[in-house]
Amino acid sequence: MAAEILLVDDDPDLLKLIGLRLSAAGYRVKTAESGEAALAQIAVTRPAVVVTDLRMPGIDGMQLFEQINAQHPTLPVIILTAHGTIPDAVAATQRGVFGFLTKPFDPQELLKKVAQAVAVAGESREAHAGSDDAWRAEIVTRSAKMDDLLRRARLVADSMASVLVLGESGTGKELLARAIHAASNRAGKPFMAINCAAIPEQLLESELFGYAKGAFTGAATAQQGLFQAADGGTLFLDEIGDMPLSLQAKLLRVLQEGAVRPVGATQSVNVDVRIISATHRNLDQMRADRTFREDLFYRLNVVALKLPSLAERREDIPLLVNHFLKKIATRYRKTVPTLAPDALAALVAAPWPGNVRQLENLLEQAVALSTTHVIPLSLIRHSLDDSAAPLVSFEAARKTFERDYLVRILKLTAGNAAQAAQMAGRNRTEFYKLLQRHNLEPGMFKS
Repeated sequence: MAAEILLVDDDPDLLKLIGLRLSAAGYRVKTAESGEAALAQIAVTRPAVVVTDLRMPGIDGMQLFEQINAQHPTLPVIILTAHGTIPDAVAATQRGVFGFLTKPFDPQELLKKVAQAVAVAGESREAHAGSDDAWRAEIVTRSAKMDDLLRRARLVADSMASVLVLGESGTGKELLARAIHAASNRAGKPFMAINCAAIPEQLLESELFGYAKGAFTGAATAQQGLFQAADGGTLFLDEIGDMPLSLQAKLLRVLQEGAVRPVGATQSVNVDVRIISATHRNLDQMRADRTFREDLFYRLNVVALKLPSLAERREDIPLLVNHFLKKIATRYRKTVPTLAPDALAALVAAPWPGNVRQLENLLEQAVALSTTHVIPLSLIRHSLDDSAAPLVSFEAARKTFERDYLVRILKLTAGNAAQAAQMAGRNRTEFYKLLQRHNLEPGMFKS
């Protein structure tokens, strides 16, 4: 699929002209006539590149860039202006703007700059390989936050950089690690995983590094550890924050030397392993408390990816529900059940301290206990924590989060404004005023 370009300009004629040139070059083009409309469009679907005018009423091009950069730091922005100067261009690029072109610009120069931005954003491979999304096929989402995270993961996948995956328990850290491995040039080699919190220290050492024959009582033969088993591939160290300090030092030595010495052995074995680690702990605080080595932290934290909680991506809940119900029905050899509408609403409103894992477990319990094809609200309520609370009302929501709130509700209702207004506790007239304030149209969410 061709890369999507978002074109932003308050001049409709220029929008049409540049849009035709980009379309002729094979890009999919969406347009916005203001910075506010562009932010609304990005909240719905994230483009590969943003091309924006500098001087616009309301949010200008640099302000638009700053807001995009705060939410989507890997999204390239190209600024066009009739008022450009060399100092302006230098200042813009120093702040992270991908390109700065002065009107009247050479169309070929614009196309060249857009092509460079698309390549940097990792879109070129997707545009020429229809099955390139296979690496992330197991990650079910339509969340803008998750989409941005996955784009960053795709960019880092082919590098040798160690990745630290952060996030609450149950957010899918191992799933993301497997996706990074699948997108990398190591995909044909082993992916090995171990939970550092689930294994006693003495056993964890031999599991990671292996052991020589006679290293301890019962070691009748030599055994490879996970580092050797993952040679050429990826080793995922889950809950790295729970690794004992003594083992942290040995792990650091392996990372520094690229070689592992099995327990009881006198010779080291060279290994080529890409490390992805994960934790729900605050490693910064652990470093301050000296319970996690600072040198190891910097070795592991070359690139940090933070998974959002399920509460931060509620628009994914209906998708995840359908995905898990199909998966569970296959396991139980049942017809795929459905949720009653009020039961689905209760799931969307729940707090989810256990995140995606908790949602899957709850649905499995509901499928096991349900005696009908439609799972009722009563069964869901029985499984949910009593502390489940509905989505915050508009009265309680901060003004700066209004747009995110509206986007979530419109995604949940697939652009049904009447249903969205009812969910928000607003009459339709007030609801449409809120949509207009944030340049949102229900049609943007219909699929």
